Amino acid sequence: MKKTILSLSLMLGLSLSSFAQITLSDMQYWRPYDKRGLNTFETSKADTIPFDGIKVRLGGGFAQQFQGLQHKNTATANFQNQNGAEVNLNELMPIENGFNLASANLNLDVALADGIRLNLITYLSSRHHPEAWVKGGYIQIDKAEFLNSTLINNLFQNLTVRVGHMEINYGDAHFRRTDNAHALQNPFVGNYIMDAFTTEIGAEAIYHYKGFLALASVTGGEIQGGIQNPGQRKPSFIGKLGYDSQVSDDLRVRLTGSVYTTAGSVRNTLYGGDRAGSRYFLVMEPARVASGAAVTTATNFTSGHINPGITNSLTAFVINPFVKFRGLELFGNFEQARGKGRVGATDEPSNRTWKQLGTDLVYRFGGNENFYVAGRYNLVKGRLAPLASAPTVQNNNVTLERVQAGGGWFVTKNIVAKAEYVKQQYKGFAPTDIRNGGQFDGIMLEGAISF
Repeated sequence: MKKTILSLSLMLGLSLSSFAQITLSDMQYWRPYDKRGLNTFETSKADTIPFDGIKVRLGGGFAQQFQGLQHKNTATANFQNQNGAEVNLNELMPIENGFNLASANLNLDVALADGIRLNLITYLSSRHHPEAWVKGGYIQIDKAEFLNSTLINNLFQNLTVRVGHMEINYGDAHFRRTDNAHALQNPFVGNYIMDAFTTEIGAEAIYHYKGFLALASVTGGEIQGGIQNPGQRKPSFIGKLGYDSQVSDDLRVRLTGSVYTTAGSVRNTLYGGDRAGSRYFLVMEPARVASGAAVTTATNFTSGHINPGITNSLTAFVINPFVKFRGLELFGNFEQARGKGRVGATDEPSNRTWKQLGTDLVYRFGGNENFYVAGRYNLVKGRLAPLASAPTVQNNNVTLERVQAGGGWFVTKNIVAKAEYVKQQYKGFAPTDIRNGGQFDGIMLEGAISF
């Protein structure tokens, strides 16, 4: 089915070529995929590109990593008999230096009318899915001349509306993360430990005024649509307020605050929506599981991340400061999520709270700032979900701490080479948990192309 969708997408592009121009040029109200998209957040309201007919822009991305990581733990052995042999379920997967599976994206942007653009992104290859599948698509409206209303046209001078199955605009970190093969705008190889990223079906409106922005969005609250279990499904509401100003030629300051809330969901994925998978392959993953099934990079695709498991009712908020002074950049992520998941068919007995601190320091230098060095500190604390065998027993409060340091070189505006040292530690996990005393560290090398 997913391959069929990709084929249809390509056929659509070819059929459009009969009356539309297929191009690599820029689009109206669009965020570039290449180096020009660095430190670009929401799309601008600057009307700098004229509309001269339907245009189809084909773009893409490719990323490849070399992984040199090692891991260890101190978990108590948990032996189980499998096919006549005693195996330790808390033994870590043996890993060695080598190349990870390459990832690839296909980006399709279509200028449908003056101020109206379609976006469709397909993952051609990802860690979790070896086959092609659609990430999502939306229509963005920055002009509404088709309504022939002076009042509405004046409103859209400051207003942007998106409708579709799209990456939600909660916080600012999702603008700086790696999205499968799209890695040029992430100064590091890996994303945050608690990765606030998902796609949901809904609509959002952003109002811009003299550097201020206000966003309101409502979605179905889940990564896929659904009409079953009506008693559990509730809408999600997203809000963002912020200010972004180029104070002088040397100084830019941005500060935003975002909130995400839902009263209920069959399975919310705000912290589990990255179906493409993490960059750190098989770290802290078991060599064997109780079911006897094989542990692969595809089945265990979130290595190094943690999902707090707040999948039912959830309220999360995050503050994101960003300062750029000449070549020096500081980005912060101060986040809290509170809510409940499910244990079997019932809700957890009480809310759980998770907190995340993320600080990125980047210094860009050289001609056109084509070189950079970067460091990140990432700390996550929270209480694990109750066990199904003891749903009323509170689980451990745990801490995950990561340091990343490295740098990169933009060979061209479309090509970047990165190097990173990463070290992550797991604290507070029960002796019977495979993550007890856990740690992974080592180097990552990555080359990425986006256009």
